[in-house]
Amino acid sequence: MAAPDIKPHLDAVKAALAGVGLAVGDGGRPAVVPSTGIYAALYFDPGQSVRESLADLRTDFTMAFQVTYVGPTAEKALWAAQKGREALHAQLTVAGRTAWRPEELGGPPLDRDDDVSPPLYFLPVQYRLQSTS
Repeated sequence: MAAPDIKPHLDAVKAALAGVGLAVGDGGRPAVVPSTGIYAALYFDPGQSVRESLADLRTDFTMAFQVTYVGPTAEKALWAAQKGREALHAQLTVAGRTAWRPEELGGPPLDRDDDVSPPLYFLPVQYRLQSTS
């Protein structure tokens, strides 16, 4: 039995966020930031395969990821976070797997980055995604 593949999980998260109209960057801002200045930056951990039973079949998979919602105003960053919450509230389609709905784990409060000009607001939210074969 092959180890679970992380890529279909990453693709499912990206597709869900893009499906609600968010521009999505992998590990930072997207290659093209929309004129609205609103986007989501994804950060994934490597995940881990875990036993599904005492038989030690490691076909279950769990991973954490963070979506940092960014906007030119606090209101727009919060709007992006709400769109992301809507996208990730449903069960994701992970190719070749059955996935639980992502679990929202929270994160720090909205903050402002004054190191860029003009300043941007950002809101990191962490999630956990689990699947089985």
